[in-house]
Amino acid sequence: MPFNLPILLTWLRIVAIPLFVAVYYLPAPWLSLHERNLIAALIFMAAGFTDWADGFLARKLNQTSAFGAFLDPVADKLMVAAALIVLVQLGRADAIVAAVIIGREITISALREWMAKIGAAKHVAVSMVGKVKTAAQMAAIPLLLYAAPLAGYDALVVGEYLLWLAALLTLWSMGYYMRMAWPEIVKRGAA
Repeated sequence: MPFNLPILLTWLRIVAIPLFVAVYYLPAPWLSLHERNLIAALIFMAAGFTDWADGFLARKLNQTSAFGAFLDPVADKLMVAAALIVLVQLGRADAIVAAVIIGREITISALREWMAKIGAAKHVAVSMVGKVKTAAQMAAIPLLLYAAPLAGYDALVVGEYLLWLAALLTLWSMGYYMRMAWPEIVKRGAA
């Protein structure tokens, strides 16, 4: 297993997940709800920043690796899943939205792994719809975690709209990826 700065940042994102969740399980007198929300939102945003930074550094320092390419999306999906579960528990996200987003991530990850195994990974490369979905999701989650007025807007309301948009784009992008993979699925299923 290679070890370099980009992979370290990815591992830090994974290590941050239990810290992120633990913020809401600390004894009540330690932190107010607003402080918990703020800390959780900051941890999530820091994780998002390290996601950008590890990719940038891997390319800039020529430290890309197959292991890093595998671990990076796993770390992202784990952090998003943990955040969505916390938001459902806090009553700030609907379980159906969380199930759609998490289910899509698992499905598409499995599809990409299978497509790579058969040498057809290019058919399920990241699409623009997937990128827009990720942007909406990564904006929605910190707003829902923060859940207080921000720059004159109700962060909770804006976050809810963005998360529903992310869920719709999630379904759209899943359909897109399945359509791209379908010829290979049919071909391999018939063999």
